[in-house]
Amino acid sequence: MTEPTAPAADPVLAHHRRDEATGPPGGRAAVIAGIGSYVPPGVVTNQDLEKRLDTSDEWIRSRTGIATRHVVDAGTATSDLAVEAGRRALASAGEPRADAVVLATTTSDRPCPATAPDVAARLGLTGVAAFDIAAVCSGFLYGLATAAGLIAAGTAGRVLLVAADAFTTIIDPLDRGTAVIFADGAGAVVLRAGTADEPGAVGPVVLGSDGTLSDLIEVPAGGSRQRSSATAPEPGEEFFRMRGRDTYRHAVMHMLAASEEAVARAGWRLADVDRLAAHQANARILATVAERLGLPPERQLSNIETVGNTGAASIPLLLAQSAAEGRLTAGHRVLLTAFGGGLAWGATTVVWPEVKAL
Repeated sequence: MTEPTAPAADPVLAHHRRDEATGPPGGRAAVIAGIGSYVPPGVVTNQDLEKRLDTSDEWIRSRTGIATRHVVDAGTATSDLAVEAGRRALASAGEPRADAVVLATTTSDRPCPATAPDVAARLGLTGVAAFDIAAVCSGFLYGLATAAGLIAAGTAGRVLLVAADAFTTIIDPLDRGTAVIFADGAGAVVLRAGTADEPGAVGPVVLGSDGTLSDLIEVPAGGSRQRSSATAPEPGEEFFRMRGRDTYRHAVMHMLAASEEAVARAGWRLADVDRLAAHQANARILATVAERLGLPPERQLSNIETVGNTGAASIPLLLAQSAAEGRLTAGHRVLLTAFGGGLAWGATTVVWPEVKAL
C-alpha cells in the first residue's frame, strides 16, 4: 500500500515519500535511474609534476597511463565534489528526491561526523537517512550492495549513492609513488526499486576483504591507534602510503576472481561482457585484468589518462563519462570491478539502461 504523501509545508517529512515501486520488499532490485559526475576545474599535468618531482612525462605515462589529473583548489572539500555529482545524478533521474544518501569516501570532510548528512542537506534532502562508507577504492561497489540492501528491505525506494574523494588532500606532494597517480573527483547514481529483469538492475554483488594486509594501502596516522599511543606520529605518517608492487599483484588476483564470480552469478559468460568498467587504478593493472578476462581493448572503458585514480569515485565517474561520450550505450552488458585498501575488492554486473548521463 502506498504511503500517504506528506504535506508540502513540511519539507523534512516530504522527503520520506517512497518510490512508486513499493509494496512487499521481497524480490525488489536496485535499478539505475540516473547518473552524474563532477571533477574540479584545476588540472595538473605531467609537465607540472616534472617541476617538483624526479620524474618525467614518459616515466609517468609508461607506468600509469596518466597524462593529466583534476585537483581541488584550496578550501574545496569532498562534500563539495559530492554535492555537484549528486545534483547531476538527481537531475538525470528526473526528480530531486531520494529516501537515503550513501557516500563512499576515504577523504571525509572531518573525522566526525559523517559527510553524507551534510551532502544530503545541501541537496535539499534534510531528514533522510545519510551515512558514509569507507572501503577506499572499492567504496562504490560496497555502496551498490548497501543501496541494494536498503531497497530490497523496503527501507528506501530511491537511494542516492555518491562516491567522492579529494585524494590529493592526503597525498604527500613529494612522493613520486603516489603524487603522480591520485586525483580528485566524484560520481553518483540514483537507484530506484524495480525488478531484476529490467535494464539497469544491479546484479549480484561479489565483495571480499583481507585485513591481514591492511598495511599494504594505508594512512598510518590520525586514527585511534595512533592517537591513543604515547608517541607522536613519525614524519609523513599523516599521508597516504601504498606498496606498489604488492598492490599490483593483489589487485589483479582479486579483481579477476571477483569478476569471474560476478559474471557466473549473473548467469553470463565472460564472452557476453560488452564493456569492462574497472577501477582506474593504473593502466598496467587495467590491461592485465582485461587480458586475463579475455576482453579485447574495444570492450574496455577507460579515462585514467585524463582523470587519474580518483579513489571511490573512479567507477561512477568512468560510467558517467563513457555514457555521455557514447562509449557506453543502452543494452551494453557491463562488468564492474574494483580493488582498494582494507584490503577490499568487489565486482558486479548491470545491463546498461536508457539514461542520460550528466
